[in-house]
Amino acid sequence: MKTSKLYSLFVLLLAAVLVVTACGESNNSGGTSSNTTPKVENLPAALAEKGDIKIKVIRKIGGDDHTAQFLAGAKQEGESLGFKVDTFSANGDTLKFHDALEQAANEDLDAVIVSHGDDATTVELVKKLREKGIEVVAFDSVEELEQVDGVTSTSQNDQSLAQMALDHLVQETGGEAKILYLWVDGFPAMVRRNQVYQEVLAANPGIVELDRYGVANDNTSVDTQNAVATLLNKYPEGELDAIFATWDAFAIGAHRALVEAGRTEVKIFGIDVSNPDLEAIQAENSPWVSTAAVDPKLIGSVTVRLAAKKLAGEETPVTYSLDASLIKQEDLTSAAETVKMDDLNAIIPGWGTSDAFLEDWMKELKEANK
Repeated sequence: MKTSKLYSLFVLLLAAVLVVTACGESNNSGGTSSNTTPKVENLPAALAEKGDIKIKVIRKIGGDDHTAQFLAGAKQEGESLGFKVDTFSANGDTLKFHDALEQAANEDLDAVIVSHGDDATTVELVKKLREKGIEVVAFDSVEELEQVDGVTSTSQNDQSLAQMALDHLVQETGGEAKILYLWVDGFPAMVRRNQVYQEVLAANPGIVELDRYGVANDNTSVDTQNAVATLLNKYPEGELDAIFATWDAFAIGAHRALVEAGRTEVKIFGIDVSNPDLEAIQAENSPWVSTAAVDPKLIGSVTVRLAAKKLAGEETPVTYSLDASLIKQEDLTSAAETVKMDDLNAIIPGWGTSDAFLEDWMKELKEANK
């Protein structure tokens, strides 16, 4: 009698397990093998067939807030679509950057986002990724990647960034100023910004470059601070009017040096923005009067959308540039409260928002993944 009851109980338990398993399988009917991707009616077939989507973001530079926000934007956008997104920053180490790209070619990845690839080796490694069938979107990288089949190269509108910052410098100084130039060669974005800088100098002979400095590493701000402090001794009060900083890591260092030296009569005109930048610009008697920028989180988001479209088999452009905005100290300090990155859209029209490459099926995926 006891054996019969135990047998009956076993049969009931087995039946329950089978029912639960069947329910789990029936809930995964969204056109993908992923257990986490919900059903979306108009999900592109090419994407549905891939199942779980894995994306890796590999960035050469790092150690700054702009990098952190870019990576956060990419991760947030990808995860909102139900993708798995891993991020890596080489912090300026070329070997680590190349190694990460090499490893990616041997990983189970669907797409790779490459940020700040600046040499021929990067191009060869991206070709390996494409040979493996891995989709690639590159941000602020060498133009040669545009020749690699299937790759989309994105950038901030660097010409516009430099033009906005320099136009404000010319306006504020009346076209007569002795300046320091903070810039580093070797990066495509910096090359584009420098081209505009040279054009502005040629058109405004009253803007005179006294000196320049620039290094890109995981200690850029501190190194820049020390260099600018030394240059301030070389150019005492009355001999220096402004600093043009082509990267906010430069501007942060310059700002610290000017404040510590009590040289806030020297004005900073920068490029790029982050919360520490905004705090510095809004500080009392701050010498940092403006910065031209694109929301770094938005850059990360748009690159992921482009990767998603590629995975979906949809057409994508060879290049895409994100529009820039000029953020002025006077606009920030006139606000009722301290302005942070999340508040900029209330001051700068259109800041941090874009429907670029945001398809209806992506909106549905986001809604379903809530």
